[in-house]
Amino acid sequence: MFLEQGVKPKNKFWKYIIGSVIIIAATTFGQIPLYIAILYETKVNGKPEPVTQVDIMNMFDSNFTLVLALLSFVFALFCLFEVVKNLHGQTVLSVTTTRTKIDWNRIFFSFTIWAAFTIVSILVFYYLNPNSFIINFKPIPFAILVVVGAILIPIQTSTEEYVFRGYLMQGFANLARNRWFPLLMTSLIFGGLHFFNPEVAKMGNIVMVFYIGTGLFLGIVTLMDEGMELALGFHAANNLISALLITSDWSAFQTHSILKDTSDPNPISDILIPIFVIYPILLYIFSVKYEWTNWKEKLTGKIIT
Repeated sequence: MFLEQGVKPKNKFWKYIIGSVIIIAATTFGQIPLYIAILYETKVNGKPEPVTQVDIMNMFDSNFTLVLALLSFVFALFCLFEVVKNLHGQTVLSVTTTRTKIDWNRIFFSFTIWAAFTIVSILVFYYLNPNSFIINFKPIPFAILVVVGAILIPIQTSTEEYVFRGYLMQGFANLARNRWFPLLMTSLIFGGLHFFNPEVAKMGNIVMVFYIGTGLFLGIVTLMDEGMELALGFHAANNLISALLITSDWSAFQTHSILKDTSDPNPISDILIPIFVIYPILLYIFSVKYEWTNWKEKLTGKIIT
């Protein structure tokens, strides 16, 4: 069982606190190039100091900013793997899946199904409201975005999945010795860390329903499937395809995407429908394909070692 792989007598919860501090420190270290670039622009070139995340994204060419912003996840993921191996005495595989090796077919299936849904959704919205979009396509910047995004965005999303659905979920399982508490806590923390995203400032606190709900969805997928593969594929598709196809003045990623959305966000289509309609459909598709059973025990049962 996935959570049980991290529940060991010597794997006390205080180790996860130390490990989290190390990962946060690595993330902060990885942000130094971005801080240096901002300092250079403000002190040498005289640009005003950025106040919001959107201000930072607009200080430089968006491809350059994307590299600087995502570089910290490279450091975080490397340190997370080292923490898992050296502090907890586990293999990286043990915080990824219960299978004997990572199931790449699961990752590709999840990536493909969510990428297809995202592409179709954007095309439908564009067809229904063409005046709400600007063609933002520039061949060379877009080509650079494809390369940068294909390399760094999966690292970013994988880091988040390994931290929340792998490392911390097993950590909270060590603390509570049940399944519902790790699922709930990682979802709340995952959502809470998105509180300062520009989407929250634009749409209000209701967008937290989306972030927490997405964390809950990915946690359910991980526990039911006894591994993170489906969550890894979904998260990578969500961020990568969105970054390539669409941006807006208020989104966390300001990119050289194909389209730019100039409309105001709609809480119903942007938040409520994904959480209460689309995610349940995805859970059904996954459950049929991978023959999930015993939902109550896998999501709320006690952990017995």
